[in-house]
Amino acid sequence: MTFYRLNRLIDDINDVTLFGRVAGVRGLLVEISGPLYEMNVGTRLLIENSTRSGVSTVLCEVVGFEGDRAVCLPFSSLDGVRLGCPARLLDREATIKPDASWLGRVVNALGEPIDGKGDLRNGDKGYPLRENPPPAHRRGRVGDPLDVGVRALNCFVTLCLGQRMGIFAGSGVGKSVLLSMLTKNAKVDIIIVGLVGERGREVKEFIEDDLGEEGLARSIVVVATSDESALMRRQAAFMTLTLAEFFRDQGKNVLCLMDSVTRFAQAQREIGLAAGEPPTSRGYTPTVFTELPKLLERAGPGEEGQGSITALFTVLVEGDNHNEPVADAVRGILDGHIVMERAIAERGRYPAINILKSVSRTMPDCVPENYRPILKEAKKHLATFNDMEELIRLGAYRKGSTPDVDRAIELNPDLENFLSQGKNETTLFTESFQSLEGILMNSV
Repeated sequence: MTFYRLNRLIDDINDVTLFGRVAGVRGLLVEISGPLYEMNVGTRLLIENSTRSGVSTVLCEVVGFEGDRAVCLPFSSLDGVRLGCPARLLDREATIKPDASWLGRVVNALGEPIDGKGDLRNGDKGYPLRENPPPAHRRGRVGDPLDVGVRALNCFVTLCLGQRMGIFAGSGVGKSVLLSMLTKNAKVDIIIVGLVGERGREVKEFIEDDLGEEGLARSIVVVATSDESALMRRQAAFMTLTLAEFFRDQGKNVLCLMDSVTRFAQAQREIGLAAGEPPTSRGYTPTVFTELPKLLERAGPGEEGQGSITALFTVLVEGDNHNEPVADAVRGILDGHIVMERAIAERGRYPAINILKSVSRTMPDCVPENYRPILKEAKKHLATFNDMEELIRLGAYRKGSTPDVDRAIELNPDLENFLSQGKNETTLFTESFQSLEGILMNSV
């Protein structure tokens, strides 16, 4: 160990250890009495409980104050906690010390390895988990178009380096498969994947089947499954963005994928309700709509000389209602949205992206000028067919009535094949536009 790293470790040692005491337990809430002047919202405490089998500990976080007590929520089960248990104060601000050697690893919301590959090496600099976004006046602009290897996105919902997009879909429509395609194909330096509130069964499948060894080698996966506490699920989102910021500060172009921001909002709702906040829109508490922009704005271009965080956040729309509160709030914050529809998936076209409802706010400036007429014409034909689809399927439209509709009917099978793409299939950015151009030219 170098003297520099040794000095950093010594600096991290607290001069004084402060303790409070467990003064009450109400459901998931723990009330702590003690040195409240040393606590603030977000302070961590470690409750120590002595039993016959030894000392067990429960990590908690202060979420509010009531009278002369701090109100805390635990990161794990409160089994065994009793009145009078000592609660040791930890850092006022939760930080981690990430390192480039974390690539290829799977960690939990606390930054601890859960892949059985041994301990993680700490870096030299601490990064707070609840960092503020970069100042707006010092941020760079979005960069060049990003090749994601998916034809539908490359052409119709073009992304740029540093852009933030939402993937809006109901359950079982193919969000996870689309994310796996992005992890394999996107032309970026680093990938950070946050699985927030994910099904435990699917974690290993995603890592082994979707990411694979090659994808995992340039990735860090943060996991908090649905059975973990609300604090762990919320912190998994913070951990994901913190790791992305670490590599951004090193000048890397980072792809940050989070599945899903809806479960982050649900975790924040649980925390807010437990702390006594009033429920507002569909039971969501006011802090949900305060925390969402703080989280999402952390992604994007860094300051001058830094890299960028291109982020895609999945939004689980309840009952395929794209106007429910979380979806509506996220759509207003991000730089565009990718809409996936069940009706498209049911007819067997994957990824089930509705091109006409999806928007990238960086277009058309990020599309090469020579391809813009092609893109405009293709969208016109898709919109025409969509407007007349019911009449066409019922046989109520007669060929030759309208030239534009005839052309849309002629092109539709080829355009549908173009938008359909296999999970292991890759199409480069320029090849995507060339293929689209070929469809329009060959059928003239």
